[in-house]
Amino acid sequence: MEPVVITRDLTKKFGDFTAVDRINLSINRGEICGFLGPNGAGKSTAIRMLCGILEPTSGSGQILGYDLTKNPEAIKKQIGYMSQKFSLYEDLNVLENLDFYAGLYGIPPRARRGKLSQMLLLTGLEKEPFQLVSNLSQGFKQRLALACAIISGPSIVFLDEPTSGVSPTSRRRFFDIVKKLTQEKVTVIITTHFMDEAERCDRIAFFNQGRLIALNTPHHL
Repeated sequence: MEPVVITRDLTKKFGDFTAVDRINLSINRGEICGFLGPNGAGKSTAIRMLCGILEPTSGSGQILGYDLTKNPEAIKKQIGYMSQKFSLYEDLNVLENLDFYAGLYGIPPRARRGKLSQMLLLTGLEKEPFQLVSNLSQGFKQRLALACAIISGPSIVFLDEPTSGVSPTSRRRFFDIVKKLTQEKVTVIITTHFMDEAERCDRIAFFNQGRLIALNTPHHL
């Protein structure tokens, strides 16, 4: 096993409130690790620290060998991040959204055509390239958001409650795509409230009141 995420006593405070309290994690390459817990448990704050969006108050961490506090920009170049409210452009079509994000990630125009086709096929949107985003179902929008988040070919993908507000069928389809990513040795870290999703993870990190209570396989939890 090759750890790609390691934390030691990672902590985040907002004033007197401790959102994440001394968590110790080791997550391996190609693994799906689910962050499970009630609202306010610290899951999303932990992910934002691991992405380099929030600076830890104390403790340390490494992502793909890069120090969280010393090399946040290097980390951002190696990861994909999809929040619950990922920004899609409703007045653009599917292909235009993908092309826009490919440009943001610095993918050269010559390389984009193949990359866009790859993302459409991976997410099952190959029949919808010219469909306006405003006309897509919520489940299709979530798939497109995932495609935009991973178009740069990241080594680690962080998904913060990505299937909130979609049907159980759409959730299962979304997770099928996530499983395909791990076949390419991509590590996926996903926050969720849904037990059916948690059960499909390789391991679950259970959070409560900012603390990491348990980290184990679904079977052992």
